[in-house]
Amino acid sequence: MAVPFRATTEPWGTPLTHRHRYARRSARPRVRARRWTLVAAFGALVVTSSCAGEAEVSEDAQAPTAESDDETSAGDDDGPGTETGTGSEDEPEATDEAEQDGEPEPEDEPEPEDEAEDEAEPEGPPPTIAFGGDVMFEGMIEPQLEADPEGLLDPMVPVFDEADLVVVNLETAITEGGEPEPKGFTFRAPATALDALEAAGVDVASLANNHGMDYGAEGLEDTLTAAEEADFPLIGAGRDIDEAFAPHVVSIRGREIAVIGATQVMDTVFFDTWPATDDRPGLAFAKHEHEVDLLDAVADARETYDTVVVYLHWGVEGEACPTERQMGLAERLDEHGADVVVGTHAHRLQGTGMLDDTLIDYGLGNFVFYSQQSPGIDTGVLMVTVEGDEVLDYEWVPARIQEGVPHPLEGDEVTAAIEEWDELRDCTDLTAE
Repeated sequence: MAVPFRATTEPWGTPLTHRHRYARRSARPRVRARRWTLVAAFGALVVTSSCAGEAEVSEDAQAPTAESDDETSAGDDDGPGTETGTGSEDEPEATDEAEQDGEPEPEDEPEPEDEAEDEAEPEGPPPTIAFGGDVMFEGMIEPQLEADPEGLLDPMVPVFDEADLVVVNLETAITEGGEPEPKGFTFRAPATALDALEAAGVDVASLANNHGMDYGAEGLEDTLTAAEEADFPLIGAGRDIDEAFAPHVVSIRGREIAVIGATQVMDTVFFDTWPATDDRPGLAFAKHEHEVDLLDAVADARETYDTVVVYLHWGVEGEACPTERQMGLAERLDEHGADVVVGTHAHRLQGTGMLDDTLIDYGLGNFVFYSQQSPGIDTGVLMVTVEGDEVLDYEWVPARIQEGVPHPLEGDEVTAAIEEWDELRDCTDLTAE
């Protein structure tokens, strides 16, 4: 039975004013492969604790509001105690002989210890993951990036510092080459864009979106190479389909978290060239018959890692409510073992809440973007605390885009923004707890 925490508005961080928080604890009905266990000794659970450490990346893991295209150019809808093993009773004569020989009595023998697990046990507080929305570097952002890439996102550093893992959607190619694809809007940025993200505390970005290959196969290769040279992990794209759907895996205080990126948004004209295949570089495409590739990746991750996160590009631009397609995919991701599912593409915020035991955010909105008015400038960071396959807590830290860069809100604006964010859940299939 779920034991939810009380919804509260309370102090959060330093000058970032308030924290809006929901939490949920429950036992999953699905069978989950767990990578850690609590130690049982003498019938009591012993939980160890230590100071938080830095996140360690697993080496074998992979590394505009004016725009009107939907998921496709055709306008489709854009989801028990320790065993002691004493054996038979000893005869009194045997006991006396044992005492005469100086041997300890059976009851004085130390109880055998449990066999050690191959994996490290979790230590310290449970991990917190921060999610931001769409990031690009065009327009007014371009000169700011050129002037000071490492300081570009300074306003959000105090927020990101509260998280163990930070994930965003990189809605641009990182290239100075290639040719623009035949589409209405094409975005690209220099490799210093990755420096800006890393300096702010972003740990991984999804390239699975309708701008990831704006400069074709050459642009994609440049993007992957730039990320490798910067040692900056990208998900949702790769030199073949396995690499595109491979999760970024990070170990945080003994918990392994897998983050998978995929897109359902792609112009139909690129269906034959943008999706990654067995022998072609591309994006992790998860629409129509390709959806099974995403579901398989989630199911595989579920068998291996403690927490499974999916970052999607989905939905319809400008819409405040999720589509039936989004809600259907969210249900299937829940069934296949995803613990947290977040997404972007609407260029505005959409509802967030619980679907069974999975946290869903249908739309994180823009984050670093050239929008200049609401709802395109309404943004924030979703902070999610997890323990294995349980979502313990989630909160929204509201912000507003100014000159292309997000700035946390303060004072009464925080309360008003959180209330508006809560109301977005009304047109979804989600609950607050």
